[in-house]
Amino acid sequence: MCGIAGAVSLDGQAIGRLDRRLSAMSDLIEHRGPDGHGSWSSDAKTVGFVHRRLAIIDLTPDGAQPMVAPNGTVLTYNGEVYNYVELRDRLSGGWDFHSHSDTETILAAYDKYGADCVDHLRGMFAYAIWDAKRGVLECARDRFGIKPFYYTIADGVFYFASEVKALVPVLPEVEIDQKALTEYLTFQYPITERTLFKGVHQLHPGHALTIRDGKVSIRKYWDVRYEHDHSITADAARTRIRELLSDSVDVHLRADVPIGAYLSGGVDSSLIALLAAEHSPDNNLAFHGKFTAYPGYDESHHAEVVAQNAGMTLHQVDIDAMDFENNLAKVIYHLDYPVAGPGSFPQYMVSKLASEHLKVVLGGQGGDEIFGGYARYMVGYLERLILGALDGNLDDGSYSVTFESVIPNLGLLREYKPLMQQFFSKGMFETLDRRFYRLIDRSTDMADEIDWTALDGDHALESYLGVFNDRSVIAENAHLDSMSRFDFKRLLPALLQVEDRMSMAHGLESRVPLLDHPLVEYAATIPPEVKYEGGRLKELLRTTYADTLPSSIFERRDKMGFPVPLKEWYAGELNTFVKDIFHSQSAKDRHFMNSEAVLANFDKDSRFSRKTWGLLSLELWHQQFADKAHAFRKMAA
Repeated sequence: MCGIAGAVSLDGQAIGRLDRRLSAMSDLIEHRGPDGHGSWSSDAKTVGFVHRRLAIIDLTPDGAQPMVAPNGTVLTYNGEVYNYVELRDRLSGGWDFHSHSDTETILAAYDKYGADCVDHLRGMFAYAIWDAKRGVLECARDRFGIKPFYYTIADGVFYFASEVKALVPVLPEVEIDQKALTEYLTFQYPITERTLFKGVHQLHPGHALTIRDGKVSIRKYWDVRYEHDHSITADAARTRIRELLSDSVDVHLRADVPIGAYLSGGVDSSLIALLAAEHSPDNNLAFHGKFTAYPGYDESHHAEVVAQNAGMTLHQVDIDAMDFENNLAKVIYHLDYPVAGPGSFPQYMVSKLASEHLKVVLGGQGGDEIFGGYARYMVGYLERLILGALDGNLDDGSYSVTFESVIPNLGLLREYKPLMQQFFSKGMFETLDRRFYRLIDRSTDMADEIDWTALDGDHALESYLGVFNDRSVIAENAHLDSMSRFDFKRLLPALLQVEDRMSMAHGLESRVPLLDHPLVEYAATIPPEVKYEGGRLKELLRTTYADTLPSSIFERRDKMGFPVPLKEWYAGELNTFVKDIFHSQSAKDRHFMNSEAVLANFDKDSRFSRKTWGLLSLELWHQQFADKAHAFRKMAA
């Protein structure tokens, strides 16, 4: 829902060309809110907000933003607070409501709780509140990073926006952040607050930002704590998960417009679609992207099975190489900066399809991070088991999942043999933090293409270790939790960036019911021997819904995210397209990249390699933003 942007003077002086700058920022996020727009600024021109509206709850003008409270407090907000009904009831005694919107509920909560109102919100959100009486700006981003919040400081003014592109007009110049570039090349997503735009930062999930007396301060208001409750049995866990997820789906279906669902063919999206159909049969549209020309990538059969079971009408888009060529630049533009792999492209295509039918869809993001679904966890844990056997300490309590249970499941790793060959070839039996780094480091095959001497090679590792080894919320020997927690804290927000940006590119809201904090907090207390029962990935979630999932989905062990036939396209229809991009003069002028080496090696990409994709996306990002910076600046001049 919506897009937000704004500006706050840090020295109390009027902001020059404030209206012009706000207008430019609003225009650049117009796609996020096609149903309306609003602008507010203080009389002294020291503060200004803009808002682009996608009307989902309270479709009347009463829900328009920026919303000004009777006491002068002003709010611009993006997202959905799903417990607004319950909050409204709780707050109605001290607040005279004039709308039925969740927006006004935030203002009422702020009036009662101040900055701590964020603790009472359940949902996805990013907001900015100007408290005129106190002269304070209060901002916050939801616990998981479902909704974005970016900011920069330029010429003594704090600017914020839902998308980085809205900040580009106020940047003195568009430069690449070298440390962020190192993070991108290593992980394909940022793990610090940096972005590829020098001087532009992201507010981390679960964090709040305050400006008081011209000073910016940031605090963490929430984190997930991995404190195992060993009294939890598998049966008890399944019962509680069903209760929590049922409640989450129920509140995620709150809207004054119809709601559909993405169907990828995997467990998570299938489960959400099936539960949504149980809760509300009227929301009966589902959407899928398929590659029928390449059977090894086509998962439409699985989506069709689920749609039939759920009684949903399945709309599908058949995606081909020309779609890629015609839309890739648009994908990079809407992402703001490349992140998280080629799945963003088919997501863009499916979101476009869904937007032609409705305004809101449900997705399955979060299941792998919460319930342990990534194959690399099994690879990393297998090595820990081998080390434990050699050291003779398998029985000291450090290993919750046994050798005996893991070995029968190694067949699930068939598609990951190249990764395992690389992983076990170097550094075997190093500490877990170093070993997991090897599993997620995507820069190891870029020695020829990237001039690493021009970059800060140590930054990525040091930043990663700071996150992975944070023991304030996790035990020392929690091997599986340590790996999944890193993905939860850093990979998941990158995937959610894709989820948000690819849907909002088409004025479509994507909701993710698995990412409901009561469910996430409970799942973190489930001991590994229950969560990974039988040594199988995501086994607890599967068995919890064995009676709901079709057998073909329940038994699937070959789901690969959102695979794209890039290798085949590079060798065929897209060969000239890719070569022309890297043969361009602009590509040759990138000081950190050897475009000739990219061309010499790109035919050697393996089926699931992201190297060419990552470098291609990076070059197109430069062309979209750095090479056109003057056009953005002109908008606010």
